[in-house]
Amino acid sequence: MSDPVSTAPDVSEDEVDEAAVLAFLARNPDFLASHPDVLAGMAAPGRWSGDGVVDMQQFLINRRESEMDELRDAAQDVIETSRSNMSVQTRTHGAVLSLLNARAWEDVLRVVTQDWPLLLDVDAVSLGFEVAPGPGDRLGERPDERLMQNDIRQLPAGYVDRVLEGDSEVALFRQISDDGTLFAAAAGLVNSAALARIHAGPGWPTGMLALGGRVDTFRPGQGTELLSFLSRVLESCLARLMEAEQG
Repeated sequence: MSDPVSTAPDVSEDEVDEAAVLAFLARNPDFLASHPDVLAGMAAPGRWSGDGVVDMQQFLINRRESEMDELRDAAQDVIETSRSNMSVQTRTHGAVLSLLNARAWEDVLRVVTQDWPLLLDVDAVSLGFEVAPGPGDRLGERPDERLMQNDIRQLPAGYVDRVLEGDSEVALFRQISDDGTLFAAAAGLVNSAALARIHAGPGWPTGMLALGGRVDTFRPGQGTELLSFLSRVLESCLARLMEAEQG
């Protein structure tokens, strides 16, 4: 019974001579280019010279070199990505440790706005809360005096939801335009930003942590786990200070 899958006729090696192969290749000059796997399994002949003669050995060598270059590039990309991820993780851990050493509200603000740009290798870091009047003035009460300090950005009501486009906790922007509401005097320097929502505690308005860079430091699709971790630690530190002052 014949194989229902195979449609190629059975041809013995004796029935295919060199002349037939050469004639076929002459009629189909693009055959080997279209079937590089055939070349990969061929034994390399010695070098040829002369007009109209293709150096198959050099062809195979070039092919192997190209494959090796691709493998080296891929390996280098993996190494560089790993180094970058490790660097970001190390920087984030350093930023967290600096924050844990803060013992007062002013210390937290100094660490976030002055130390973090250096530790995280960004151009600007800001912390803001929705305490400025907004549509409908939904806050209705005088904000805590600690939120009115110069190192804190007074954001209009609804600003965080609008920028984060709903209830998202974090967002990365390859390009961002800021009129100074978020980054103040550094707004003209910042072209890229990573933003995280801040839940400081019961009775406090929504806040935002913003990291800014001159170039496309941040891009959608990048991991946000470390940014989320950083913002959660900041929330915990703020809540701890609030409880300590109230107690």
